[in-house]
Amino acid sequence: MLVIALLASMTAAVTIGPVAINPVVVWKIIGAHVLAIDGGDWSNAHDNIVWLIRLPRVLLAGVIGASLSVVGAAMQATVRNPVADPYILGLSSGASVGAVLVILFGLNVFGLYSLSIAAFLGALGAFAIVFMLAQHRGRLTPVRLILVGVAASYVFSSVTSFLIFRAQESRQVQAVLFWLAGSVAGAEWGFLTIPAVVLAMGTGFLMLQARAMNGLIAGEETAVTLGINTSRFRKQLMAVASLLTGVIVAVAGSIGFVGLLMPHAVRLFVGSDHRRLLPVAMLAGAIFLIWVDVIARIVVQPQELPIGVITAIVGGPVFLLLMRKHSQAFGGGRT
Repeated sequence: MLVIALLASMTAAVTIGPVAINPVVVWKIIGAHVLAIDGGDWSNAHDNIVWLIRLPRVLLAGVIGASLSVVGAAMQATVRNPVADPYILGLSSGASVGAVLVILFGLNVFGLYSLSIAAFLGALGAFAIVFMLAQHRGRLTPVRLILVGVAASYVFSSVTSFLIFRAQESRQVQAVLFWLAGSVAGAEWGFLTIPAVVLAMGTGFLMLQARAMNGLIAGEETAVTLGINTSRFRKQLMAVASLLTGVIVAVAGSIGFVGLLMPHAVRLFVGSDHRRLLPVAMLAGAIFLIWVDVIARIVVQPQELPIGVITAIVGGPVFLLLMRKHSQAFGGGRT
């Protein structure tokens, strides 16, 4: 059902815009480019709008939504806390520092991949700092991870603000501020390759580790009984989360709340078994962010809202309603 809903959402999202396009025409255009099927009953303008503008944007929004949902589920298993996501643990703020350095100061050391690599290194550096400071006598506890992560997030956000303050051109500052709020505007086919590959690799690894993630959720003693090296496994989960977060931030900026909301919403229907949770959260997150992007495109036409604004407006009340209605699913109100 979710796969069908995803295809329907993608189709509808491509049709919606200042120029309305029939869904049948959309699929004919896609077929003409992918399968070399010549329909011939559409204009060049429609072809360019579908293939070069809207479809890459919709696909990128779906990949980012799926990635954020998977990262959120992994983070919540890592620290055994329902409020964990890459933004609370400082990964997103660290990735933002690396990306802003490239955008503002032109540190294009790695060419076209400079932004993605810088964001990943920033997220990985944040993970290393948080992991090192959160350890106490060689042990890593979920509570210390969250506390250190929140503190690190504030520090990295301050560094980003300082870098923006030091920027020389106001146009650069405006571009960075809009980018930090999250957007998939200007998406191109070339933007999809790295996020899609990283999503496939990251989700594949997490699916293989679903049993171990279930053990972490059950508790430290249960995980050790199952033969899981919890410290090493948490490092692996954080490294995967850093990679996914870095790529997401590099492509679309900081988009909050998806990684926090979607795993919770999915658990209400499929439970906490990560063998079901991860694929369902991935699909649900893709559908959610596709429609968020549609709202961002049309609500204040001809301008666009940053996606992060919409996710906060939509996600906050929905999350509170879910928590209030299904308190037992959230630990009975205990943290």
